[in-house]
Amino acid sequence: MWSRVTAALRPAASNGAVRRFGTFDGVFLPTLLTILGAVMYLRTGWVVGNAGLLGAWAIILLANLITACTGLSISTVATNIRVGAGGSFSIISQSLGLEVGGSINVPFYLAQSISVAFYIFAFAEGWQSIFPSHPAVLVLFAVFAICCLVAFVSVGFAARMRYPILFIVTFSLFSVLLGLFPLFGQAGAVYTPTLIGAFPSGSFWQIFAVFFPAVTGVLAGVNMSGTLAQPRRNIPIGTMAAVAVSFVIYMALAYWAAVVATPQE
Repeated sequence: MWSRVTAALRPAASNGAVRRFGTFDGVFLPTLLTILGAVMYLRTGWVVGNAGLLGAWAIILLANLITACTGLSISTVATNIRVGAGGSFSIISQSLGLEVGGSINVPFYLAQSISVAFYIFAFAEGWQSIFPSHPAVLVLFAVFAICCLVAFVSVGFAARMRYPILFIVTFSLFSVLLGLFPLFGQAGAVYTPTLIGAFPSGSFWQIFAVFFPAVTGVLAGVNMSGTLAQPRRNIPIGTMAAVAVSFVIYMALAYWAAVVATPQE
């Protein structure tokens, strides 16, 4: 039964051209770009303003511990089975059976679909903060159309689109870093960080619940299993490397937010 399912999911497994992505472009890059999503830009400063620097670090650490445990579990399973096409469905079904795999991955598929809408709305919110005169509905439909077009062309085209996105994210992070240094002879304001915030917008766990989606997306690379050159090697290395790099970035951004603005800002 399982062989028939995997054969249907992997129609071109014998074609060497299909399985072409390595650890960096097949697992690390999609996982990192998914983790460094809209919440990083829209809510990291809000978390620091509510929880303070130490509180924000505690939230980031706890969230990343959960993500790291998920990544370690996936890595352990991926190194002990033959990973085919299907991503998490392939891994869960081979470990726990087709019934469990199907029951888990149907809601997982729906969650992935809903997350697309989440990211589009978040992008529209950020866009309107820069261009407030642009209608929100028009921005939403334009971004949705672009996403559909990229997904419709091919997997290879979607993979190539990661590089300009990586450039944009990297450039934005460097521009954030420049806020700590003098620019055009004018030094930016640097504040003494507030270590423990007053939590004006909610309790610790409420702030944590808002932030936690920022570290999800650890399965983005796993879902590329059908196009990976060596899934057993690519998935563990790429996934855990992306989790580690994103953790460092979030901790650094929290410190940056604590020293360049007051909690009220």
